[in-house]
Amino acid sequence: MDQSFEITIGSDIAEIPAVLALLEATMHAHGFRIDDILDTQLAVEEVITNTIVHGYKKAGGKITISCQINPSNLEVRITDSAPRFDPLSIQNPKLDGAVEERKIGGLGVYLVRQVMDKVFYQYENGENILVLIKQRTG
Repeated sequence: MDQSFEITIGSDIAEIPAVLALLEATMHAHGFRIDDILDTQLAVEEVITNTIVHGYKKAGGKITISCQINPSNLEVRITDSAPRFDPLSIQNPKLDGAVEERKIGGLGVYLVRQVMDKVFYQYENGENILVLIKQRTG
């Protein structure tokens, strides 16, 4: 598997557009469909935003995003040293019933699960590692 890129950003929302642009350019260069690119950008943005807002809660943290592409899929690995948190432990929200009666929040992880083909979490050496996999289509 050839590593396509690795970038480390600070825990600052303003750094997310650069990551998304790099992800788009990389996926486009490797022939991914626009729908797959947009789905992956949505998932990566959601994960990074949650890490900044809920994990670090302040400036000064670091997030490393690496992207590897092989003939069948793309793998994005997002690593941070915020407090340990397994986003996959969150149950899917209940989407039935009136909108006014639903609990606020919890849709981000659900969306990530919906748009990516596989999602894995591990905690290793004091770091949260979330792996997002998108199968190549078309």
